Amino acid sequence: MTFDDLSREELIKLVEVFAKNWLAHDGCWFLAAEQKYGMEAAIELDARSWERFSPIEARRIMEAFGIAESGGLDALERALGYRLYSAINQQETERVDERTLRFRMVECRVQQARQRKGLAPFACKPVGLVEYTQFARTIDPRIQTACRRAPPDSVGDCFCEWEFRLD
Repeated sequence: MTFDDLSREELIKLVEVFAKNWLAHDGCWFLAAEQKYGMEAAIELDARSWERFSPIEARRIMEAFGIAESGGLDALERALGYRLYSAINQQETERVDERTLRFRMVECRVQQARQRKGLAPFACKPVGLVEYTQFARTIDPRIQTACRRAPPDSVGDCFCEWEFRLD
């Protein structure tokens, strides 16, 4: 069997499986780094990894879906919808004004799994700052990224919220 033999529904299911497997691998890698080097070092290594991966992901999305460089917040909003996370996490965007875009992770598989296991939220804010800044800058270098909230901050109607401003 090949991908060409799969129905649309099967292809969508396969994308979800790929995204879940990628996320599971990311988690396994992080746990291995934490066990060997401790939490602080694992977060530092994770941030370095996202610093490299986020531009690669952004460029591949731009190329695959014809998103022009320096396309501003419209390009960023579109690209955020094509990230691997979007296949398995519920996310939403909001245009605050012509120069501001907010992005929220409404459902997060990582944080929800930790909740189910009775664990404290993973303090993803420092890694997220690197990840979202690099992703947005690759789409358009004029975009500035700020975290409105992410663990270890308390969560409310979403797990994390990011603001992108076009300067």
